[in-house]
Amino acid sequence: MREAKKLVSLIVIVVVALIVFNLVTFTTKENEYAVVKQFGKIDRVVENPGLNVKIPFIQTVSKIPKNLQFYDLPQSDVITSDKKTMIVDAYIMWEVTDAKKFTQSLSANTSTAEGRIDVITYNAIKTTISNMTQEELIASRDDSIDVANADTELEDLDIKDIESEDEEKADEVEVINLSTKLLEHVGDQCDQYGIAIDNIEIKVLDLPEENKTAVYERMITERNNIAAAYTAQGQSEAQIIKNTTDKEVSVMLSKANADAEAIIGEGEAQYMSILSEAYNDEEKADFYLFVRELDAIRESLKNGQTTLFLDKDSPIAQIFQGVE
Repeated sequence: MREAKKLVSLIVIVVVALIVFNLVTFTTKENEYAVVKQFGKIDRVVENPGLNVKIPFIQTVSKIPKNLQFYDLPQSDVITSDKKTMIVDAYIMWEVTDAKKFTQSLSANTSTAEGRIDVITYNAIKTTISNMTQEELIASRDDSIDVANADTELEDLDIKDIESEDEEKADEVEVINLSTKLLEHVGDQCDQYGIAIDNIEIKVLDLPEENKTAVYERMITERNNIAAAYTAQGQSEAQIIKNTTDKEVSVMLSKANADAEAIIGEGEAQYMSILSEAYNDEEKADFYLFVRELDAIRESLKNGQTTLFLDKDSPIAQIFQGVE
């Protein structure tokens, strides 16, 4: 019976000791601050992890996250310096740098802190973008985006003109890291709350839905104009090649025809020379004439002709008459 009482007493002592231990101690983790308050006022801030002591019932402890916090800003419309509306969706990485200030100014409430961050960041975005043109804004994103110039008329432009105009335009647009610019505008505004914004990243940088159709149609028109310019240049070059080829073919045919006529003339001259040589004496000439007359008679008796009229002095007639 005594042993049972001793066991119960021991258990009670252990439980009381644990309760007292929990009342006078608290643990701080590596990723948090511990703010110790006494009668509602901040007594101290514990930044290092480990076991710490407090006065029970007099001091209270509140924990504040030390690690990097993520806050997703709601989408908002902003107007550029050239009076064009853009939709911006961004997120912020922030952290508590001074737990005492954070507690005094924002009651150590992360939701309240994000509300202040929202206002400060939106003002920074609005101020930054209102000083930039739409083209500068898109070109200054962290990601590389090709921007078509909506105001450039591409009709009747040579391809070289288009390319040179694009190069000149790219040189005129100042490319700035937008995140860096936003952080510069935020500056040290958050220091009064004991917090710091480490990064501002743009997730979405787009046109309003009502403007997209018009912009897409304009971009399609511009691309069609560029395609038409390429097509026109190609057709022009094709016509030049065709004309050059036709001219070369014509020259070659003319030369070939001239060479052929020269060869024919030379052949006929040789033919006449051979004939002249062959019938150079009187007997050969008479025989040649006789043969030609026979050829003429043969031609005359074609197509069913059976009657032949000859002069009595004709050599053929003389043959028929038996005249030697």
